[in-house]
Amino acid sequence: MSRYIDRYIRNEKEEARVRKIEALAARFAERAERHDREGSFPFDNFADLREAGYLSITVPKEYGGEEASLRELVLLQERLAYGDGSTALAVGWHVGQLLHLRTTRKWPDAAFAGLCRDIVADGAMINTFASEAATGSPSRGGRPETAAVPAEGGGWRITGRKTFSTLSPILDRFVVTAYIPDEDATGEFLVRRGDGVTIVETWDTLGMRATGSHDVVLDGAYAAPECRLTGKGTDDGAGWMLHIPACYMGIAFAARDFALNFARTYRPNTMDKPIAALPPVQQQIGEMEIALRSARALLYEAADRWDREPEGRTSLKPELGLAKYAVTNNALRIVDLAMRIVGGASLSRSHPLERYYRDVRAGLHNPPMDNAVVANLAAAALGESMPG
Repeated sequence: MSRYIDRYIRNEKEEARVRKIEALAARFAERAERHDREGSFPFDNFADLREAGYLSITVPKEYGGEEASLRELVLLQERLAYGDGSTALAVGWHVGQLLHLRTTRKWPDAAFAGLCRDIVADGAMINTFASEAATGSPSRGGRPETAAVPAEGGGWRITGRKTFSTLSPILDRFVVTAYIPDEDATGEFLVRRGDGVTIVETWDTLGMRATGSHDVVLDGAYAAPECRLTGKGTDDGAGWMLHIPACYMGIAFAARDFALNFARTYRPNTMDKPIAALPPVQQQIGEMEIALRSARALLYEAADRWDREPEGRTSLKPELGLAKYAVTNNALRIVDLAMRIVGGASLSRSHPLERYYRDVRAGLHNPPMDNAVVANLAAAALGESMPG
């Protein structure tokens, strides 16, 4: 019988991509326990991703990339997370934002073209650092305390401290949000790593321990005049952020498969069959499947619609948020059920289930937050035209 995880592969091209990423994910799974235990950044994984061409998967074809669709990105991110959630979530910010920049063209053309060429040629990476201790998640709309002031001779000097700066150990450039006092406005600036930029290794967390989400301190860091990213772009509904639930779907799948294998093979000496024959265990497996299959259907449907309906992407925000909400919360349920099936052994650090349990909880703190999704769905419902 074919594996359910392969259900959403549509053609030979996707099949080839998936098998290539599966091989990487298997390699990452062998390293995951060490990086998790040490809280170390997986430079080895990113070297493999670079060599495999994954860093340019969403770069436009005109610059040498593969121009993957959102649905294709979800498919591949899910597989990476099956091997190592930290690596998948971290690289997801890079490939996801490239998809976002490709569809919105919010950067000036020259800046975007230069970034794409550097990614294809040298394996450059990008992320946006917006979170701050005082303002919390940027999705809440707080004004940054990081400030940008005009530099002598042109350009900008940027001072502040960013938290949750995923990929910070490996990036040579990144985007920061900063308040511009002279304009009473917030802007985005492309900053090169160098003088005035310090990485403070603060990331020591319960889960997703290998994402390198340290603090980045900017002390008068310089951004050239052309590095103020003033392009307006179009609203794409933030579909690219489905890389987040795709990651947690992959972790849940790994937990589910671990529990299924355990149930098929573990036979206490009080039984003549493995525990998969027990009705209570079958009940738990069935509950896992309900949670996994329903959430996954929402995820792929949302990605499909975003790809198919470019003119309506802004109106898809409630569905995109629902996909993230359903996947994240169902993933928690799936991992919990997997641990109940495996029993006390699931707590052992010699097995990956306890890492899955810790990693999957991080999804609650990735945007969009649950209460924002609920509020958006309520607003969408109340805004409908009623018959009569």
